[in-house]
Amino acid sequence: MELWYCRVCGLDYDESPWGPDGHSPDYSTCACCGVVFGYDDYTPNSARGYRAQWLAAGAVWFYPNMKPQNWQMNTQLQQVPARYH
Repeated sequence: MELWYCRVCGLDYDESPWGPDGHSPDYSTCACCGVVFGYDDYTPNSARGYRAQWLAAGAVWFYPNMKPQNWQMNTQLQQVPARYH
């Protein structure tokens, strides 16, 4: 199974919210950082800006009930696609 990683926080997903072509966002929300795919992460700079705000606010999970018990923020952040670092 191929995984897709959030451009802001690196959370893994089974399917890309950017569609099969990588250019058609579904405007869903990341469970971890709360980014709206296709809006807040449309460009590398917008993803970086959103990440900086999310981290400055304490990297709080958008849907806290979905946060893994042993969540490792730094490990997850390493999964952010290189173009969006």
